[in-house]
Amino acid sequence: MSAPKHVPVATLGAFRPDTALPPAGPWTTDRPAELAANAGNGRRSGRPGPDQGYGIKLVNSFHGKLELADGEHEHDVLVGILPVALKRAALYGRAPVIHDVEMALSLFGFLDPHPAPELVAFRTELFAAAGHHYELQRAIADVVPDATLRLPRAQQKASAWRELLTTA
Repeated sequence: MSAPKHVPVATLGAFRPDTALPPAGPWTTDRPAELAANAGNGRRSGRPGPDQGYGIKLVNSFHGKLELADGEHEHDVLVGILPVALKRAALYGRAPVIHDVEMALSLFGFLDPHPAPELVAFRTELFAAAGHHYELQRAIADVVPDATLRLPRAQQKASAWRELLTTA
């Protein structure tokens, strides 16, 4: 910080020689837990995003509000739907919001009182024991393509579920 003009400065201390800094070295991802450039690509690898823990609170707000068929368990559905909501939020580079969870639940017909019987059969098998198996949770997220997650709500509601989900 410079001194005011009225403060006396010794002649030798008035000017200091510059210090030459060495050029910066190359940057590499060599620290523990650092994401490589291709992280988040591929099946079952997940999507990093900000404040993803908040998604748990959002998903739990749907406790007791789901339309479940015989053989479906609320715990499995809520835990299984979370990666889909987080995937959508990460696509937009933001933290999850309630609309991400609503879209994920409506994709599988959990908010519809009368979903298609084929969709119920598909989701019952897909979500079975998802609350206890991480691989199943990742598989649920992989069923929903990025293009589906980017659709506006009106267009998503107007489309048939087979067009929105990868069933293979």
